[in-house]
Amino acid sequence: MNLRNGRSAAEVLVVGAGPAGLAAAIASATNGLHVEVIDSRQPPIDKACGEGLMPDALDALANLGFNLNRDLCNIENYLLSGIRFLNEQATRDPTTAEAIFPESPGRGIRRTVLHQLLLDRALSLGVRFHWDNSVQSIEPASTGHLVHTNRQIIRTRYLIGADGHHSRIAAWAGLTAATVHSRRIGLRQHYAIAPWTNFVEVYWSNHGQAYVTPTSSNEVCVAFVSNKKIPSVDHALAHFPTLQRQLKAATPSSAPRGSITMGRSLRRVTANNIALLGDASGSVDAISGEGLALCFRQASALARTLNADDLASYQHAHSRIQLAPSLMSRSLLQMDRSPRLRARVLNTFERYPILFQRLLEVHIDHRACIFPGIDELLATGLHLLTS
Repeated sequence: MNLRNGRSAAEVLVVGAGPAGLAAAIASATNGLHVEVIDSRQPPIDKACGEGLMPDALDALANLGFNLNRDLCNIENYLLSGIRFLNEQATRDPTTAEAIFPESPGRGIRRTVLHQLLLDRALSLGVRFHWDNSVQSIEPASTGHLVHTNRQIIRTRYLIGADGHHSRIAAWAGLTAATVHSRRIGLRQHYAIAPWTNFVEVYWSNHGQAYVTPTSSNEVCVAFVSNKKIPSVDHALAHFPTLQRQLKAATPSSAPRGSITMGRSLRRVTANNIALLGDASGSVDAISGEGLALCFRQASALARTLNADDLASYQHAHSRIQLAPSLMSRSLLQMDRSPRLRARVLNTFERYPILFQRLLEVHIDHRACIFPGIDELLATGLHLLTS
């Protein structure tokens, strides 16, 4: 019911209709739960990001019930073969290291296109949406909570916060205790140009990274991430001369859009019948490329615990899902902070590409290790110490 002061009832109420909230709605509805979603905005909902889905993110989408061969054929996207690192601070030509996705490709896809794909799937499962609804307060009820918005009151058994870094649901549930590992600034710009590569290219400099992801046959997404404020796209490009030359003849095809990327760990993500996921539940820096894969996995894990009426077990599942990407993100951020370390690591990857290949395989869950990447990290460390 959408009338002012009306009442509605749901088994699961998701606050936030970004990719994390939509994934939670899809997973819960697939398990037979009655799901409603509220958001203060109207679709399509955009956010500045790198717009690349690695193979593990696509696997997580498939686990949410998507038929990738069918669903991705009907939308604009671009096949991605792997990851390429380029060190723009090299004194000669940029140091280049690349690794190929071992079994299946990734996909470059505009954020708004992905959002519509998720929204259409949720609607097909009977998920009910309340747009232009801002949560004002929550109060305990005999079973679950009453959620007061600017338009109505919704009774729910389970309340899911997918409302971003500054989650109101987390604050009201007392789940804000966190450790912040990193905080950086992002700026995204699309360009009308035929992709010159089918790799995700990551350009490194002393001023951060520039991520290039082809999103269609005539467009690329460029996302800059830095520790300092980025005044403009032109200012950012000046720190990446190789990329600047590639884009010399390109025309911007969207307005620049900024964002904040954080590495943040919450002590807890559940309290009674309330749970958090996506950025509301903690996050890894965009340098990992795993933000969407994380929220898709969290959504599947959350739905399983809701279906079993065992929400407390989601805490353990969430910690397990977050661990490896968090470790990888922090390791890569060390390269961002230290030009000397970055140069030595990328030189090593260029000389011994099998090391980079194996690290990528670990990162996308293709290669199992007792501890993620331990054999590759030890080999790289040994070379760095003896070279």
